[in-house]
Amino acid sequence: MAATYKACLVGCGRMGGTIDDELTGRLYHGCNLPFTHAGACGAVHRIDLVGAADVAEDKAKALCERYDVPHCHVDYREMIEKEKPEILCVATRPVNHMEILVFAAEHGVRAIYCEKPLCCSMAEADAILEACTRHGVKFNYGVNRRYMPIYREMRAMILEEAIGRLLSVSLLCHATAQWGLTHASDMLMQLAGDPEVDFVQGYCSCSEADFDGNRVQDPTILMGFVRFTNDVSGHISPGSVWEFEACGTLGRLRTYNDTGELVYRKRGEGGLLAEMPQPAFNRESGTVVALLDLVDALDDDGETLGPLHLACRSQEIIIGMVESHRRGGERVALPMENRELYVGTK
Repeated sequence: MAATYKACLVGCGRMGGTIDDELTGRLYHGCNLPFTHAGACGAVHRIDLVGAADVAEDKAKALCERYDVPHCHVDYREMIEKEKPEILCVATRPVNHMEILVFAAEHGVRAIYCEKPLCCSMAEADAILEACTRHGVKFNYGVNRRYMPIYREMRAMILEEAIGRLLSVSLLCHATAQWGLTHASDMLMQLAGDPEVDFVQGYCSCSEADFDGNRVQDPTILMGFVRFTNDVSGHISPGSVWEFEACGTLGRLRTYNDTGELVYRKRGEGGLLAEMPQPAFNRESGTVVALLDLVDALDDDGETLGPLHLACRSQEIIIGMVESHRRGGERVALPMENRELYVGTK
């Protein structure tokens, strides 16, 4: 009989337990619930959510009552030591991700699903990577699109060269670096094949005066450029709705209304792009897929779909773009030298 894994949750707010209330009935998200960590744990029959912790005790109690979680805590350390979970879901603000993830890795947690942003500096990312690697912790990053069928189908078509040789990947979206565009950097990476990065450049909605020493509060990225080592270019530009596009030598793939539809156009008569039959894909919760993938990785001691080294790379793309702006738009080679640059969040 397949094993059931004990899980605990740190952070009982929006992503931990309530965002589904906002998304129910939304046109393009309605089929992809649950998004919440607690709801997704409940949807995976091989995960038993045994504890939840939040510094706001009322939030922890409300989540435990709503999702029938037996053990409520205000201290995540006490929870991990007492409940001994094999899987830890982290849905707190990024300011304390490093201390939580390092503590979890050093106290027996075998797999982690962590919300984005991963952290606030690359020095923090380095510490997380070191601890989780040293203890063999499986990891999936909370960038839901990576696990959603529409984007996995898009990547599969790119691999099959349905649009020829891939030239560029891009996103239209108006968002801040940490809260929004950590989703973007991960998806640009995935569509490009998860290659390493040569350099990044960025232009942000902040001035030199906004940098307090080597710190800045989460700015909007108004222009972002990534040069991957496989010669694919990545672009971030302002836009009204999340839409990703992949351009190749023979055609284009583009999402409309985020997860709404995937449009495929290919070069035809006269060299012009002609619309092709819309690719088919299922609709599943990205959070559920990520947790199922962690279970599979624990079963087989295999790699996950959103491993920590890729989470660190996508985080470095975003922080590197902010560093580029701080340096007047200069190229910033990765790995970046300024690993203490701290991009905070509200």
